[in-house]
Amino acid sequence: MIICAVHDVSKTLGGNMIFEKLRFEVKDGERIGLVGTNGSGKTTILKLISGIESCDEGKIHIKKEAKVGYLEQIPTYVEEDTVRDVLCGAFKEINELNKIMRSIEEKMETDVHNLEKLLKQYGDMQEVFTKLGGYEMEADLMKICNGLGITSLLDQPFSKCSGGEQTKIGLGLILLKKPELLLLDEPTNHLDIQALQWLESFMKTYQGSVIIVSHDRYFLDEVVMKIIEIEDGELHLYHGNYSYFVDEKEKRLLNQFAAFQEQQKKIKKMKETIKQLREWANRANPPNAKLYKRAKNMERALERMEKIKKPKLENTKMKFDLQMKERSGKDVVKIENVTKGFNENILFKELSFSVRYQDRIALIGNNGSGKSTLLKMILDEIMPDEGSVQIGRNVRIGYLSQHVFKNQHEGRLIDLFREQVHVTEAEARHILAKFMFYGYSVFKKVSQLSGGERMRVRLAQLMNQNMNLIILDEPTNHLDIDSREVLEETLEQFEGTILCVSHDRYLLNRCFDQTYWLENGKIFKYIGNYDTAKQKHQL
Repeated sequence: MIICAVHDVSKTLGGNMIFEKLRFEVKDGERIGLVGTNGSGKTTILKLISGIESCDEGKIHIKKEAKVGYLEQIPTYVEEDTVRDVLCGAFKEINELNKIMRSIEEKMETDVHNLEKLLKQYGDMQEVFTKLGGYEMEADLMKICNGLGITSLLDQPFSKCSGGEQTKIGLGLILLKKPELLLLDEPTNHLDIQALQWLESFMKTYQGSVIIVSHDRYFLDEVVMKIIEIEDGELHLYHGNYSYFVDEKEKRLLNQFAAFQEQQKKIKKMKETIKQLREWANRANPPNAKLYKRAKNMERALERMEKIKKPKLENTKMKFDLQMKERSGKDVVKIENVTKGFNENILFKELSFSVRYQDRIALIGNNGSGKSTLLKMILDEIMPDEGSVQIGRNVRIGYLSQHVFKNQHEGRLIDLFREQVHVTEAEARHILAKFMFYGYSVFKKVSQLSGGERMRVRLAQLMNQNMNLIILDEPTNHLDIDSREVLEETLEQFEGTILCVSHDRYLLNRCFDQTYWLENGKIFKYIGNYDTAKQKHQL
């Protein structure tokens, strides 16, 4: 049965056509991945389906009485509301029913004359209560909280939680509501690897239909059964996961290009024939009307021919060129017997590990395990409580944080770039064009930049600095899939040393041959990528 049908939907934003006459259906139980470059309209589609925005043209039909769940932004709550209060908002109907049942229980103790009537009323309500999942309410709550790693937050005021924590709580709230159509926009943001794996398992057994916008290729491979790609305002459907989509899209493009070339040859031949027929007709004395007619008929056939659109075999992508001008010594970073804690919470004790020249190390672990703290110690932003952090000879560090230009509110993009890269304005514009900042976009205010644009500016700075150690903290956050792939190719070509904290398992598998797993204050070293380390760590 179809739960959602999108019919000939068009949408314009700021005078620009985002997409035109989109058409697709979502059936019961389907898990669909919605992919495309940043700005292609993926989030807009979710907002249209959820009713937050309206279509310019076309209609969206939702199955009668079907609930649609979409987390657009974090709602505000009164200051006293705890995380538990927020999450229990998913059980509003159950809680109201429970209050009525408690009231009936009290009446049954005192009103013996109407006991039979009250018992029937109570029995009817209990049946509804059971059907709604009232007796599983606490178990469902704890299942979601444990999976997302927010159990420790339950008694905290929601307003005191960080932005990342509030996003996870909002996701938990949507999952607890169990809508028939679940719309998820980048659900893997702010989740550690353990929570990612739990969400994958949860999604696979979810009873409703799901549309997921995500740049996490690993997650899409594990969860979705269908891919909808939005490209240049057009929709393309693929019946498989992300890896299937990549292979199938390449086959389709090659077939379309071959068909395009074949048609172009045919068109060229028809045009030559038309020209020749006209010449022959003109040479005849008197002019040959039959030849004119044949030429005219062929011309009409050419006009009626459905032209094959030339496929884009390559989209415009960022162009990275990460050169190491001067190498470091063999010992790049040495951490010995380091202990660090905050507010009596010990992150790690007597931790030791080293990074050597040309190592490619992925540092992974759950949120709060101390990964970012270790990076900040190497960057000399935080001091250890005990032990030492030594940086080797001739080490030049380039750092990419997940919080890019967080405190930058004023100034222009080009000026921000030139603070780190000392070049003329003309040279800066040439460099920034490689990172897809064209024309007057280089003069945009920093405060107006999206997360992806800020990340691209920072990458542009890094690529034009002399460094031999790159420290990356969630480098693929806010990047679309095309940009992630370019970054991966660049890291593979870099001849220096790389230390990376990331939850992007696709990146970890492709670019890193050593995995350091931080857990319970200890570090476990594995030779191999993320998948190899995961297998060894579970033994």
